[in-house]
Amino acid sequence: MHPMNTSVRASPFRPDEVEFPEFGTNRTTTYTVECADPHRHDHAVRLLIERMYEWRGLAPVDTDLHATRPDRITLVASDEHEIFGTVTLGLDGRDGILADALYPEELDHLRSRGARLCELTRLAMDTHHNAKEVLGALLHLVYIHGRLIHGVTDVVIEVHPRHAGFYQRMIGFSYIGEERICPRVNAPAVLLHLELAHMDEQIALYGGTGDPGVRTLYPYFLSPEEQDRIFLSLSSAH
Repeated sequence: MHPMNTSVRASPFRPDEVEFPEFGTNRTTTYTVECADPHRHDHAVRLLIERMYEWRGLAPVDTDLHATRPDRITLVASDEHEIFGTVTLGLDGRDGILADALYPEELDHLRSRGARLCELTRLAMDTHHNAKEVLGALLHLVYIHGRLIHGVTDVVIEVHPRHAGFYQRMIGFSYIGEERICPRVNAPAVLLHLELAHMDEQIALYGGTGDPGVRTLYPYFLSPEEQDRIFLSLSSAH
């Protein structure tokens, strides 16, 4: 079994290492998923985000790590040679989340229904690698941090309209905010929303199966048993 490690940051953050099992059933390379360290990862993360966003015609404004912010957790996927995937989890709080700048009414509506929000930002994946498998790993670690450790109930993401279909088909997001210009990438965006109860169900059904007949990302997530073991390990650090 190949090890996958994460450095966990609690509030206040402190690093710990947890061994992760193989993601999916078609594992061909060894890689790690961990919380980003500004001293080791900042430059590589910025280059990855800028390169992958520019490839899609976007112009990211803020590509610096926010490693000292207790409401942001950036994860990176890497092998011994390079970082090839990253995503940032933003937790809702007194200052809100980044999506409030464009969609305050939509987000306040969710909050009024009792939703505990988080958002995904700065998602970048080098598609030369096994993108489904790595993205499944990153998103499952985001889920464990957000859903299981911090108790969030709903996740939102701002995406370019032409990418929205992927998030709908592969993860289960739905539209809740119309197209607007996002100044962070100088491009159109729509707001997508997912109740994490749906992710709970999909992980229970398909996590860790690697089933090619299921046309979503969930077979590339951990199995429920692996998830529980990792959650217990992470929880011990808090």
